[in-house]
Amino acid sequence: MGGREIGPGHPVYVIAELSANHGHSYDRAVELVRAAKEVGADAVKLQTYTPDTITIAADTPPFRIGRGTIWEGRTLHDLYAEAYTPWEWQPKLKALADDLGLHLFSAPFDHTAVDFLEQLDPPAYKIASFELVDHALITKAASTGRPLILSTGMASLTEIDAAVAAARAGGATGVILLRCNSTYPAVPEEMDLRTIPHMAETWGVPVGLSDHTLSDTAAIAAVTLGACVIEKHLIVDREEGGPDAAFSLEPAAFRALVDRVRETEAAIGRVRYGPSPSELPSTAFRRSLFAVADIAEGEVLTGTNVRSIRPSDGLAPSELPAVLGRRATRAIARGTPLSWDLVGGPSASAP
Repeated sequence: MGGREIGPGHPVYVIAELSANHGHSYDRAVELVRAAKEVGADAVKLQTYTPDTITIAADTPPFRIGRGTIWEGRTLHDLYAEAYTPWEWQPKLKALADDLGLHLFSAPFDHTAVDFLEQLDPPAYKIASFELVDHALITKAASTGRPLILSTGMASLTEIDAAVAAARAGGATGVILLRCNSTYPAVPEEMDLRTIPHMAETWGVPVGLSDHTLSDTAAIAAVTLGACVIEKHLIVDREEGGPDAAFSLEPAAFRALVDRVRETEAAIGRVRYGPSPSELPSTAFRRSLFAVADIAEGEVLTGTNVRSIRPSDGLAPSELPAVLGRRATRAIARGTPLSWDLVGGPSASAP
């Protein structure tokens, strides 16, 4: 994706979602793109729609938001009029991101948005959870030949399967699925992150997390379960408010998230046995066989004059049965690590 390998064995790809957090200020949008770079994100994601491409202006019950969300009572058209990112900003924000070495892409919400975004040569397209059931939109985005990131909030296994099939049939060059809970903010007990490895196994694609919880716990847990992508909302100052402020991270918290993701993926590492490079000095403190009393030449080696103790300079402790009952080939001072040249044949009393 934009020259970046995403999947198991590669660094987690961190996306800073801007959404409505620009507050309709272009300068604030620029500040957010710069902040995304400073906090260590790999990409910035926008949303490309207008109130009239995503819904219609109507105040009838279907178009008024009911209970259970932070936007209760508002009409859809009014909410999206506040939240949308002006299209004329987006080429300039893409150029800024390119200059900063950041990926920038967007979630299109209708066919005209895909056509518009194609002019920006984005590395991918994101399909939002609520649009996952819109196969015509998925097919349109896939027809560009770019990778698609599909967010799966609310979706059943059957719905995800159909969306992945539409993306592949439409020509997408790759698919990434994001586990998501489409509650704003989401609660940890409904994240069900164990679904992530099941998704990876079921569809054979990289899987990540679109995270709307209020902390970084879910994101870190997702990485331990194999998440290859983490998406989180970024805001300059939550006190400024806005449609998405309640579930967005300020820069310091986002930086801490990225740092914890990097630390977590480093700790996960790879399958390995035996000492790591930094463990090698510690092998000196393993146990081995030592003379713990002065032993005369020809004296029988016993559990009294030979023991397994630290450090590791002598024979392995597992050799103790083979050593006991034999005779010293020469005088051995207390504190001498045992070696086979110090151990002779069996004692006269040995069977």
